[in-house]
Amino acid sequence: MKLLITGGCGFIGTNFIRLMHRSHSDWTLINLDKLTYAGNRNNLAKLEQEADNYHFIQGDIGDRELVRSVLADYKIDAIVNFAAESHVDRSINDPSPFVTTNIQGAQNLMECARNHDIERFVHVSTDEVYGTLGPEGKFKETTPLAPNSPYSASKAGADLMARAYFETYGLPILITRCSNNYGPYQFPEKLIPLMFLNAKNDKSLPVYGDGLNIRDWIYVDDHCRGVELTLLKGREGQAYNFGGNAEETNINVVKTILHILGKPESLISFVADRPGHDKRYAMDFSLAKQELGFSPSVDFAQGMKETIAWYEKNAKWLEAVQNGSYRNFMKDWYKERKA
Repeated sequence: MKLLITGGCGFIGTNFIRLMHRSHSDWTLINLDKLTYAGNRNNLAKLEQEADNYHFIQGDIGDRELVRSVLADYKIDAIVNFAAESHVDRSINDPSPFVTTNIQGAQNLMECARNHDIERFVHVSTDEVYGTLGPEGKFKETTPLAPNSPYSASKAGADLMARAYFETYGLPILITRCSNNYGPYQFPEKLIPLMFLNAKNDKSLPVYGDGLNIRDWIYVDDHCRGVELTLLKGREGQAYNFGGNAEETNINVVKTILHILGKPESLISFVADRPGHDKRYAMDFSLAKQELGFSPSVDFAQGMKETIAWYEKNAKWLEAVQNGSYRNFMKDWYKERKA
């Protein structure tokens, strides 16, 4: 198979490419990534240097001529689309890049795929398109989409466009929706790596509101296996939920990090809550279990230990990704929340 992975230098894309290289040595992997602030080509530098079946192309999924040429030149069989702006706080500050990449870029990719007779197209989405849950129940694939942030609204828009391309044009597209990922290579604006960095340096750990917002956490390799199963076995036109069976409050996640590092809970500080902050996410992945044979293999306690160990071992990586863009964003973030 000749597989195009978009956004492959980001957190989940990086781990997916590594998994595909290990599991499918006969596949050709082409990584198209714009290299925005959260895309790091060095994540896959060794693979790029040593693997004949891995190729990197810097570019935008919204660039129609580029996408067309990649599909034609490499004779692409299938696409997995990870490319997206993905941070809720950034989407609140400025929604426009989220509309441009997450909706218009995804639509351009679908249109190019339609014109090149792509055999399979997996569009990677998020549980956030469903909105928020009360204390009971879980999101099913049939749950109505009710996004509450500009980020989740842009992802929901892309999901609906994917449905339209399947229903209208017969594009063989599938959608995956996943709960919160954690693991190696996650950019340090997200909760777990940010809290690790602050705790490691004995800095304050800012927690939104009362810290009781609940997320279902999934180790990134489990999510990547779900995407792989969708690509290989999924029904065209179908959306599949993936979760980790690990509902945890944000405050418990933060305390877990402090406990692993042997740091005091006095480092925790509560800050003004995020606008439109969803209270609870939980995923019903019974359809993926039934049709794809999916189940998470890494529990939260094990996954957190492995994640923290990876960050401690890869301090130089963390140092390298803390560029000016990240530092300036977090500086503004602290200022706004303390106002």
